[in-house]
Amino acid sequence: MNTLRYSEIAGVGHYVPERVVKNADLEQIMETTDAWIQERTGIRERRYFTEGVDTTANMGAQAARRALEQAGLTPDDVQLIVFATLSPDYIFPGSGVLLQRELGIKDNIPALDVRNQCSGFIYGLSVGDQFVRTGMYDTVLVVGSEIHSSGLDKTTRGRAVSVIFGDGAGAVVLRPSSREGHGILSTHLHAQGEYAEELIVKEPGSNREGRVEVALANPLDMYPYMNGTNVFKHAVVRFPQVINEALEQNGYKSSDIDMLIPHQANLRITQFVQQKMGLSDDKVYSNIQRYGNTTAASVPIALSEAVGEGKIKRGDLVCLAAFGSGFTWASALIRW
Repeated sequence: MNTLRYSEIAGVGHYVPERVVKNADLEQIMETTDAWIQERTGIRERRYFTEGVDTTANMGAQAARRALEQAGLTPDDVQLIVFATLSPDYIFPGSGVLLQRELGIKDNIPALDVRNQCSGFIYGLSVGDQFVRTGMYDTVLVVGSEIHSSGLDKTTRGRAVSVIFGDGAGAVVLRPSSREGHGILSTHLHAQGEYAEELIVKEPGSNREGRVEVALANPLDMYPYMNGTNVFKHAVVRFPQVINEALEQNGYKSSDIDMLIPHQANLRITQFVQQKMGLSDDKVYSNIQRYGNTTAASVPIALSEAVGEGKIKRGDLVCLAAFGSGFTWASALIRW
């Protein structure tokens, strides 16, 4: 009879494209201002991919190589890939198999794609955690990677959404924990589909006959739509709920958190959640100012930076949390 075990994050890594796009650059192509963007989102700049250089899969591979190196492993040690993205390189196949190819993994290991948008990385982390806990796999690579910039309406019409998003990738390696009580303590996943159309890219949708022609006839529906007010209203409720759910299940309270890494959706949302949870500035990590919202990549990029900057140390209680399209929301509580 197998005994359940903890999985731990053995390595983290991230990659962001070289091209920096500042708010002042967006002022040149749409009616907006640096002050307007910073006031509403906290964002000062973001990264955009370079065509012919960056792809969703190879950005994920760059992040994965760094995570594997930190874990003291090679791509051939990976037994399962979990790839979270809303911006795959192709409609099909998914980017998981493309990542497998990018990493040069020779074994025919499984590659699983997760489509939960802003919550995608934590959903993927939960999937990987279950496989390690049950003993099916010992080394799971979880990646979040996004290219948003090629699909944004970069005009005044689309500015409310397009100023928010950026490109990038992050990755973690999961391994069985060798330390009792350390690793991923629990994960918590939720969804509320009645709000699916509040944050959506509608076209091309498969439930329309001649979907390509329909999409071409309705080009604005191929850009992201967001009801920003409603998303904000739900996010500031669901974030604290799912964080507290994780804390309560494991017998902790908010003051026990050493580092909260929220999905980088909007600095105003993060600040609201920080205040609601009673956390000091040094216990909440934000990098949206530099990268914008990179959806499934935002949590692993922030986690990788926080670890690299020495803001997370062994034994710390770390909470990851996300909210986004679906609506979906999720958390993970980790004893580092």
